[in-house]
Amino acid sequence: MAIDIKLRQIFPDGDDLESVNYIPLSYDEDSVKINTKDLPESLPLLVVRNSVLFPEILIPITVGREKSINLVREVYSKSKILGTVAQSDSKIENPTKKDLNRIGTVARIFKILEMPDGAITAVLQGVKRFEIKDVIDEEPYFVADVKYLNDEKPKLPNEAYDAIISSIKDITLQIIRQSPMPQEVAFAIKNIENRSFLINYIGSNLDLTRNVSDQQSLLEINNLKERALKLLEILQKELKQVEIKIDIQRKVRYEMDQQQREYYLHQQMKTIQDELGGNPADQEITELREQAKTKKWNAEVGEFFEKEITKLERMNPNVGEFSVQLNYLQLMLDLPWNEYTEDQLDIKKAEKILNEDHYGLDQVKDRILEYLAVIKLKNDLKSPIICLYGPPGVGKTSLGKSIARAIGRQFGRISLGGLHDEAEIRGHRKTYIGAMPGRIIQTIKRCKSANPVIILDEIDKIGSDFRGDPASALLEVLDPEQNSTFHDNYLDLNFDLSKTMFITTANNTSTINSALRDRMEMIPMSGYLVEEKIEIAKKHLIPKQLELHGIKLGTIEFASDIIETIIESYTKESGVRALDKQIAKVARYYAKQIALSEKITAKISKQKITEILGVPKFTKDEYQGNDFAGVVTGLAWTELGGEILFIETSLSKGKGKLTITGNLGEVMKESALLALEYIKSHAAKLDINNDIFEKWDIHLHVPEGAIPKDGPSAGITMATALASIFTQRKVRKGIAMTGEITLRGKVLPVGGIKEKILAAKRAGISEIVLSKENEKDISEIKPVYIKGLKFHYVDTILDVFDFALLKEKVKNAIKLE
Repeated sequence: MAIDIKLRQIFPDGDDLESVNYIPLSYDEDSVKINTKDLPESLPLLVVRNSVLFPEILIPITVGREKSINLVREVYSKSKILGTVAQSDSKIENPTKKDLNRIGTVARIFKILEMPDGAITAVLQGVKRFEIKDVIDEEPYFVADVKYLNDEKPKLPNEAYDAIISSIKDITLQIIRQSPMPQEVAFAIKNIENRSFLINYIGSNLDLTRNVSDQQSLLEINNLKERALKLLEILQKELKQVEIKIDIQRKVRYEMDQQQREYYLHQQMKTIQDELGGNPADQEITELREQAKTKKWNAEVGEFFEKEITKLERMNPNVGEFSVQLNYLQLMLDLPWNEYTEDQLDIKKAEKILNEDHYGLDQVKDRILEYLAVIKLKNDLKSPIICLYGPPGVGKTSLGKSIARAIGRQFGRISLGGLHDEAEIRGHRKTYIGAMPGRIIQTIKRCKSANPVIILDEIDKIGSDFRGDPASALLEVLDPEQNSTFHDNYLDLNFDLSKTMFITTANNTSTINSALRDRMEMIPMSGYLVEEKIEIAKKHLIPKQLELHGIKLGTIEFASDIIETIIESYTKESGVRALDKQIAKVARYYAKQIALSEKITAKISKQKITEILGVPKFTKDEYQGNDFAGVVTGLAWTELGGEILFIETSLSKGKGKLTITGNLGEVMKESALLALEYIKSHAAKLDINNDIFEKWDIHLHVPEGAIPKDGPSAGITMATALASIFTQRKVRKGIAMTGEITLRGKVLPVGGIKEKILAAKRAGISEIVLSKENEKDISEIKPVYIKGLKFHYVDTILDVFDFALLKEKVKNAIKLE
């Protein structure tokens, strides 16, 4: 059968393994049938680098080694029979017998071709496989005693064997169709009927298995069916590689086509733009340069801008980096470099504006007016960093707007609640995708001036995680000694924030970073009295809500007692936020009535308030009297302001067990234990029989158990309640107390005094017991807040007992034995 076989031209130095040529050869099955008895027991060995000869197969092998050339010439002139064996490592130039594979193929030299470089190409035909028993000579070439091997052919018919051969043909044809091979090769594969020849032909000559180790493993398999299975496995891997290679080539070709298409389109667009009057990118760069001429930046920033715009000019407008660089330069131009608004230094006018917008808050207003006075005298003062702290709804944020209006500056607000990424303050480096400047620089850009008033809202609610600590980033912003050279990562230039007035707000100062707190001027904003809330409602909240709901002033009237009813029955807060919502609800009701042309009464009654707002949601905290032993009124501070707190105790027969209820935190529980231990150790002074502590169980409870409570300020209240229950003595009428205790009986000062005093006034308390060290706090409070209250300052718990516990015992006193 005459066929064209694709032959690999194997070079001894391992190069050019991909180069091939086509030699028309005839294959006759009878020509390779040689009786084993006609073959010698010893064979001269031709060692090849990168090829494996299979039985029945013709391949050309280029011989370059001098030893191999001499062998081929000598054998060709005599018997023309030699053994071919692949060396185990193709990189070895002069192999020894240990570098030879054990299985090889007997070959007949079919033809010798002389090459121009002095090498020769021997066309070899495989005859039979052999195994090297022993290498008996290495010079002038390898000679070995061999054992001839026969292929183990499966018995026919064999459906499994036929299926394997069919699969080999199919996969080989798939590879040929997807490879740059002539169709004659596919024709040859289809027409090979000899199964063993097909296996050896595909394994050797079709350039499908480039791995010599795979070819050698095929040669070493005696059983033809197993050899066919191994070949099928190798072909499947080769098919996968061919498919991946074709897929990659297709993608590369597509991308190259796209790039060429885009290039031609861009060239056409450029030509059209030139005809229409210039490139838009060039026009943008020209506009940027014109804008830069109007900026008041210093020489350093100007030089940096010129450097960056030169970089933009060198960029291709069609690449992504061009828009990134353009946005960066636009930001530089949008920032107000050394551009300041003129401060309004009319102090009386500023004071009038502050009073118009907010009722009370004298301490804050005085601080702003002092700042304006110094600027007026000196005209060179770094802006203060102020922290306004207090309960929600007292006007901390809105005060910032009022301050900006009073001094004639722009206003910006940054919400810090829940912020946990340091880059939100300092910005991201512009090398990152989607990078942007930090909130400080963005706010300055929006304000269009370098000296605005910026509110940093909820600074006590900043978080921190693996992305950094925003509070630490704010240290530079809020330090007057550092913020003149504030460095934003995106801007990558120093920006002067020293003229910017930063006002921060917080509800709880204990959660603010201590280093940050040290940089700020802390100004408390406590809750309002009922009388103050009434005035705020009349002057600000009611006119605002009527305007928002389209109701003319005077259409409805809120009397003072009506506003007081709303405050006490429908709100429970230190500020006026909830009051504002309730007034808005009333305004909506009347807006609906007016829209429906229904008759309305201008003066609002209490019955109407109940109809609109529903039944009262809160009852006023009131003093509950002193009829029971072991019940004492305490004062507490919460984020909503001050509240009164009732400490209740009771005794029952038992073994001296202390039970504490009311959803108390660890600190309050420890205060209760301290109070009990103090009373036990001073039982004699209180005329208490020590046996009582072992015969009676004590239960201490704080009402409103759904609300968590904690803190040390209820220490003296708990101690007084326990002393009262053990002595069955009455507690002085109309008193409340607050103070921390120690095991030695000292009464320590506590905070939130103003809020607690307001709570006491609302509850009708007339006398308050405090630590001696809290006397200085009372002196700082306005007389209007403490009017009608009497204060008693104590050093020890015994002082508290002497004042608070009356000699008189309660009615129905328990007989403690």
